[in-house]
This record gives sequence, C-alpha cells and structure tokens, in this order.
Amino acid sequence: MSDWIEAGQKAPAFNLASDEGGKIRLSSLKGSPVVLYFYPKDDTPGCTKEACAFRDRCEEIQALGATVLGVSPDDTASHAKFRSKYELNFPLLADPDHKVAEAYGAWREKNMYGKISMGIQRSTFVIDAEGKVAKVWKRVKVDGHDQHVIDAIKALTEA
Repeated sequence: MSDWIEAGQKAPAFNLASDEGGKIRLSSLKGSPVVLYFYPKDDTPGCTKEACAFRDRCEEIQALGATVLGVSPDDTASHAKFRSKYELNFPLLADPDHKVAEAYGAWREKNMYGKISMGIQRSTFVIDAEGKVAKVWKRVKVDGHDQHVIDAIKALTEA
C-alpha cells in the first residue's frame, strides 16, 4: 500500500485505456488542469452518484479549462456501459492492475463489516497545468464534492 500523493508533489504519470477507445496520457493534458478521480466500481450507488454529479457540472468544469477523468479497476467495456447508461460526458479510464491507483495512494486496505480487503479509496486529485497536484481529497463524501472541486479549480485559475 503506497502513501498518498500530497498537494505540491508532481502527479504520477499514467497512460490508461479509455472507454472512448485509445489511451489517455497525463502528459498530453499538460497546460490545463485535470480532475482525476478514483472510484471503486462502475454502476454502484455511490460511484453512480459521484459520476452523475461530475456529469452535471462537467460543462462548468470545462469552462474553467479543466478536464475530468474517472479511474477504476473496471475494464473499458464496463466503463463504456456505465458511461452510456448515465450519459457521462467525460472519459473513464481502466486501471485493472491498480498501478495508477497505487501510484496516487488510492489503493488502500478497506474494512467493510469486519472483512478486510484491498480496493480503491474514493479520492480526487486536482492537477495543475504544470503537472503538480494542487488539491487532494482522500476520503470523498459525494454530496457537495463537485462544488469543492470547482472551487479548487477556480482557486488555481485565479492564482
């Protein structure tokens, strides 16, 4: 289990398969902010609520010059189905071996009803235009999180 990447650190590079086809590389997004959020599983209640909140605010986020990317261990076929079902307007990236989640510290030991397992800790990273992590939320509570992310992006663009 890796340590969390903290604000001020260089964001770990990645090149992940997208549900849209092809791959998305963090370095290709340099020059504008990125909202990178990790979620446990497609089409589960909390993950759906979070994805739909980002969907509903995506135009506002894009108007601030930022890109939203969702990441989970699910494969691209699962992502495509999830994206289509909820009309998500941003790419979902497949991290089946959870290497990127580990690099960011989002792959954690979880304890559910006394059962200990490894999995994604719902978390979000705002990466600035230079590729540095500007803001980290380690244990995201979905309600209101979209507004916190927008506020963080505004703080970046106003700085």
